[in-house]
Amino acid sequence: MGIAAFAFYLFALVAVVSAFLVVISRNPVHSVLWLILTFFSAAGLFVLLGAEFVAMLLVIVYMGAVAVLFLFVVMMLDVDFAELRGQLAQYLPLGLLIGVILLMELGMAFGAWEFSAGHEAARAAVTPPIDQVQNTAALGQIVYTQYIYPFQAAGLILLVAMIGAIVLTLRHRPNVKRQDVLEQIYRDPAKSMDLKDIKPGQGL
Repeated sequence: MGIAAFAFYLFALVAVVSAFLVVISRNPVHSVLWLILTFFSAAGLFVLLGAEFVAMLLVIVYMGAVAVLFLFVVMMLDVDFAELRGQLAQYLPLGLLIGVILLMELGMAFGAWEFSAGHEAARAAVTPPIDQVQNTAALGQIVYTQYIYPFQAAGLILLVAMIGAIVLTLRHRPNVKRQDVLEQIYRDPAKSMDLKDIKPGQGL
């Protein structure tokens, strides 16, 4: 067994075990820490595949931002996890049923999977040879040349989703004092302050 095969089995085993521990851990902080380990193992697998850019995205975006955000939310919010576990037990049979159905569908898909005759040539034609162009440069050339319109459309969809989330969560309550920036900018200092000349020995 070579070093590449050993690294693959090591990262794959750690990823599967840590993902399983994310689900069964009773402490939510421990679940987030196992999730970080899962992301790290997946990044190692991407490095073995030659996709260094995707591996760095996993490390920087998911481990450095999303997982840490989960950790802060879990640690700072006062959530009654005992009550949540009690509610989770009610939906456990339904969740197990959905999981079994998904496993059956995956088994059927992989069991009937057949590669086409020219799949290796078609896959190699997507990107230039690795010894000529780096993985990140090749990905940038594909995304910003051949798939520039789908890439921009995906960004537009994410922008619309973000605006929709802001609009749906925006609440105007009548009894809440809000800041009026224009009123603060155009206020007259002579009307907003009243200077009092207090003589020595006198009170207000």
